[in-house]
Amino acid sequence: MSGRFDLPEPDAFTRAYWDAAAEGRLLIRRCRACGRAHHYPREFCPHCWSEDVAWEPASGRATLYTWSVVHRNDLPPFTDRTPYVAAVVDLAEGPRMMTEVVGAGELSAGAELEVTFREGIPVFRVSGPSRARSPGRSPA
Repeated sequence: MSGRFDLPEPDAFTRAYWDAAAEGRLLIRRCRACGRAHHYPREFCPHCWSEDVAWEPASGRATLYTWSVVHRNDLPPFTDRTPYVAAVVDLAEGPRMMTEVVGAGELSAGAELEVTFREGIPVFRVSGPSRARSPGRSPA
């Protein structure tokens, strides 16, 4: 066990994903039978059910699908992180991913994002100059 209640516990199958994330790389799974990518990592393709799937590096680019600014969460470790932006993003490779947007400025559906990593966990930030504000804060 990692000793940290807020970090996932890798198993034999997901270890490659978490090891890559610890190195600052985002991996996804791609089906060799139908060619479609998917996330979260599974040992089979959720589209065609083939077990012929492999890890591949993701570009780290995504677009914002939806989000919510969380102002209160009584569960550790989130209590100390509020406000934060819980989000669903569309990875450039196709899959949708639940994540957090960090260092967010003004958000809008379709905003361009890029992956970054916090303690081995992939999170996203807005690409470009609109990263100046924190979620839930008004401009100075």
